[in-house]
Amino acid sequence: MPSQYADIIALCEREGCAFRENEPMLNHTSFKIGGPADLFLIPSSLAQLERLLPAIRQEGCPLSIIGRGSNLLVSDNGVRGVVLALTGSLGEMEQTEDGVILCQAGASLDRLCRFALEKRLTGLEFAFGIPGSVGGAVYMNAGAYGGEIKDVIRSASHIDKDGKLSAFTADELDLSYRHSRYTGEDACIVSAAFALMPGDPEAIGARMEELKARRRQKQPLEYPSAGSTFKRPQGSYASALIDQCGLKGYRVGGAMVSEKHAGFLINYDHASCAEMLALIEDVKRIVKERTGYSLECEVKMLGI
Repeated sequence: MPSQYADIIALCEREGCAFRENEPMLNHTSFKIGGPADLFLIPSSLAQLERLLPAIRQEGCPLSIIGRGSNLLVSDNGVRGVVLALTGSLGEMEQTEDGVILCQAGASLDRLCRFALEKRLTGLEFAFGIPGSVGGAVYMNAGAYGGEIKDVIRSASHIDKDGKLSAFTADELDLSYRHSRYTGEDACIVSAAFALMPGDPEAIGARMEELKARRRQKQPLEYPSAGSTFKRPQGSYASALIDQCGLKGYRVGGAMVSEKHAGFLINYDHASCAEMLALIEDVKRIVKERTGYSLECEVKMLGI
């Protein structure tokens, strides 16, 4: 391990922060693709984050922050520098007042949805079954089935590279289709508050199960993927355009356009990142040539 990480490792040992050297990133993405990260950190508290982030900056190490890796494609060569993962260890949640849930960024969306159901609160049903973290959902304004994070979020808190804790209101978050103020920034989202409405728990639960069943029926959940690979182009749908071009089942090595849902590019057979990237580019090129639409990839690239 390069000496540049020695001080960060020593800090992790003092703080009790879990870390792994040369950690295979395929273990931390829903694509099941990716080479090793030089140093992989799993903080378990906000206090650790507040001390780690300035230390990483001071050492001049490249830093990548991830959640559950459900919208992430990682290079076959891995990731240089530090990868900091916000997972279940930072997943606490509570109802702070009537209709408001405060949730740490490492919690899964499914867990947040179930908590809202327990509290008889409606508004998050659309997110049940989205395989991501709360932090990742805020980062990209995740949405499905007519709902988006921007519809229910009240505020979000983050720690900047200097270790300072700050917050943005919903308006300040600048939320739009698959975009937030955090997109492309290096701030670490640590929590979000959601403003929900009282509802009938039977109706809430039924809607959640209905949407999850619809996902199982229409999406290739049996294969590793990052969900919908492309953003929705104005005036159409990526999956419809890809299907129109006859690309279901189109393969590059172990990467394939799903035969079940054309909007999903799947790791069909031990695909490499290079193969998945080639498939993405082929789909974009063919759709552009045959329909005139330019598809934009929704998946975040790391180490590429």
